[in-house]
Amino acid sequence: MADSVVVTLDGRVHDAGQPLLFADDLAAVRGDGVFETLLVRGGAACAVELHLARLAASAAALELPAPDLDEWRTVIDKSVGLWTEDSVDEAVLRLVLSRGRESGGEPTAFVTVGPLPERVRTARANGVSVITLDRGYSVEFSSTAPWQLAGAKTLSYATNMAALRHASAQGADDVIYLSSEGRVLEGPRSTVVLARGTTLVTPSVEQGILAGTTVAGLFHVAEDVGWTCERGHVYPADLIAADSVWLVSSVTLAARVTAMNGVVLGRPGSGEQVSEMVDRAVEVAAAR
Repeated sequence: MADSVVVTLDGRVHDAGQPLLFADDLAAVRGDGVFETLLVRGGAACAVELHLARLAASAAALELPAPDLDEWRTVIDKSVGLWTEDSVDEAVLRLVLSRGRESGGEPTAFVTVGPLPERVRTARANGVSVITLDRGYSVEFSSTAPWQLAGAKTLSYATNMAALRHASAQGADDVIYLSSEGRVLEGPRSTVVLARGTTLVTPSVEQGILAGTTVAGLFHVAEDVGWTCERGHVYPADLIAADSVWLVSSVTLAARVTAMNGVVLGRPGSGEQVSEMVDRAVEVAAAR
């Protein structure tokens, strides 16, 4: 096999080194589509059902045809099987659904599996420094402007990538977005979680952010062992006062935030249990 696997929704396996999209595919020319990214660990894709549910919700927000989830499950299994024929390493699995060609026709749908980026291993091991950036809208924005697709995981990621490049230019690893009211929202590719004692807190999705699949698993595991889990309003001062702060995502899992805008975050010795619970959540998700 090549370094990556590519399988279209019809089950055809494609050469990862050859072109796949037509030049007028709306994924490429408009970013008009949705995607999901999953971790492959231990020979299985993690949290498949949570990601498929979010794929369907994002597709509905864009008025794309409802995905046939059984077809996606079949192609996910086939893609992971092809990857594990040659590798036992963790990998990144991506589901992509676009509106299709500008000239008309069926939606474009495919799955890829590729190696885990080195930045992921570094973030897991060393944590990340962040800067806060104004996202430029109110937490009420999503309810009054549904066409902005807040909370949908779309292919239009140019702004997120620009934010990450800006952070890098400032000497930081990542970004935490703030609303115009100064509330903590999310990262460009992660959910923010803070720990205070045995309480976990994350911003609520009603503020126009993406519902985090890994945070859902983390909260389930944490509540099982007696932690309190809350979704609500979070401010930068809450992050500074927390025992530990995390950027949680499907592939990186838990990256501890070591500094925000140059201010060191967290307390010595705190946070190890949070990281362990995220790993446990992933193990449970991979076993389902």
